[in-house]
Amino acid sequence: SQANFEEDSQKQPAVGHWKTLMPSKGSKEETETGCQDAGGVDETQSTEQLNVSRLRSSSVEIREKGSEFLKEELHKAQKELKLKDKECERLSKVREQLEQELEELTASLFEEAHKMVREANTKQAASEKQLREARGKIDMLQAEVTALKTLVITSTPSSPNRELHPQLQSPSKAVFRKGHGRNKSTSSAMVSAASQNVTAEPVSRECKEVDSILFAEFQAWKESPTLDKSCSFLDRIYREDVGPCLDFTKQELSELVRVAVEQNTLTIEPVASQTLPVVKVSAEECSGPKKCALSGLSRTCKHRIMLGDSGNYYYISPSCRARITAVCNFFTYIRYIQQGLVRQDVELMYWEVMRLRREMSLAKLGFYPSEM
Repeated sequence: SQANFEEDSQKQPAVGHWKTLMPSKGSKEETETGCQDAGGVDETQSTEQLNVSRLRSSSVEIREKGSEFLKEELHKAQKELKLKDKECERLSKVREQLEQELEELTASLFEEAHKMVREANTKQAASEKQLREARGKIDMLQAEVTALKTLVITSTPSSPNRELHPQLQSPSKAVFRKGHGRNKSTSSAMVSAASQNVTAEPVSRECKEVDSILFAEFQAWKESPTLDKSCSFLDRIYREDVGPCLDFTKQELSELVRVAVEQNTLTIEPVASQTLPVVKVSAEECSGPKKCALSGLSRTCKHRIMLGDSGNYYYISPSCRARITAVCNFFTYIRYIQQGLVRQDVELMYWEVMRLRREMSLAKLGFYPSEM
């Protein structure tokens, strides 16, 4: 085969001696047509590829733009949602605050209404109590004014009322002048010493002489009547009559009794024989019906006293009651003078004061009627 190859190579012309062969017309047209066909196919393919790439790039761009748009919308929605959450939270707080204020306002209104009702009830109770006290005082004053009118009208120096002046009656017909059973600073009057001696002898008319010093003091006090014990008239009576008459064994209770008599807040009432009232404090403090709270002695106590509105009762013996009522009668009379209820001559008022002082002196010495 190598030999054949060499032979063939020797038969062929040498390089560089190729002749240019002109193609024929038909072959040239075929070549151009083939080239044109090949070029058109390539151009179509490249155009399609370009269109596909453009489509791909446009779809990617659309996707990217769509995702960006959606992200922006989502971000806006999130912001709006946060704002709405904050607004809802603020409105919730406002609602809670309004509900709390409404509850507090309702509670305060109810409390104010209850307070007003309580105050109204308290004022009504106080008004009713004052009305009852005023009616009681009016009744008491009317009774005292009636008694005072009787004293002024029916008892004169020329024609004295023997019922109001028991010392002018005969010993066999002597009676005791009784006061109210339960009136503040008033009680029954004391009988004179002459009425204690029951004799058949006629009663001699007693002689009286005005003491110039005492009468001058009384006149000075009558010019401007007062209950202040610093004036000479009342200062003497306090030292000589009121003080000794209200000087009991129980000093502390005696002082309370004196203050109650001065303030016109002392109440004396009889003790019921069937059922004894309940004592609101201990028996040792107020004593019992068989022991006097002022003297501390074992006595049958027919009366009891109450100081002001304390509600505490103290049982007293007849002798202590006589001493207290004698002082109460004196203060009642000088109060009448101070209030302008006594329409008498100055000398007649002076002798009535002296009579009341004599009652206090007799009571201090232990003289009292058996009816006490």
